[in-house]
Amino acid sequence: MNNKTLMENLRCIPDFPQKGINFRDVTTLFKNPECLQIMEDELYDIYKDKGVTKIVGIESRGFVMASALAVKLHAGVVLCRKPGKLPGETVQESYTKEYGTDTIEIHKDAITPDDIVVLHDDLLATGGTMKAAYDLVKKFHPKKIYVNFIIEITDEGLHGRDLFDKDTELSTLLTV
Repeated sequence: MNNKTLMENLRCIPDFPQKGINFRDVTTLFKNPECLQIMEDELYDIYKDKGVTKIVGIESRGFVMASALAVKLHAGVVLCRKPGKLPGETVQESYTKEYGTDTIEIHKDAITPDDIVVLHDDLLATGGTMKAAYDLVKKFHPKKIYVNFIIEITDEGLHGRDLFDKDTELSTLLTV
């Protein structure tokens, strides 16, 4: 989609968090009311006719637009968090990162087989966290899972999209 206003407001921070990485900072989009409205409208247009019942926001930047989209779609919000952050009984998924492993979890009662789910996060780079979230949500056997990001990075040789099966419906608002 690459909306011009969103692209103009997306900040790129060179060498953060380490040398050689160009960090795409979505907080500049979140603080701008026009950008928030554009993102909400574009997300709504993608999912308005899909019968979505739950939006899973990935910690923590994924919570922002997951909540906005859920309100617009009249859907619930499910938080996908690091271990120990959710108070109830959880289901976990561990995954390999560049230097070790990490784990994410959601509440055990968060998703049912009747749900149609959108997984949302701010950025697709290597894809490890979202793939783990996707595998975690699959354990609940929902009717359908969609995957969405605000930004997909492809200009640095990153191929996060390749982690997902070809039949996974994955959408992004910006590709850089």
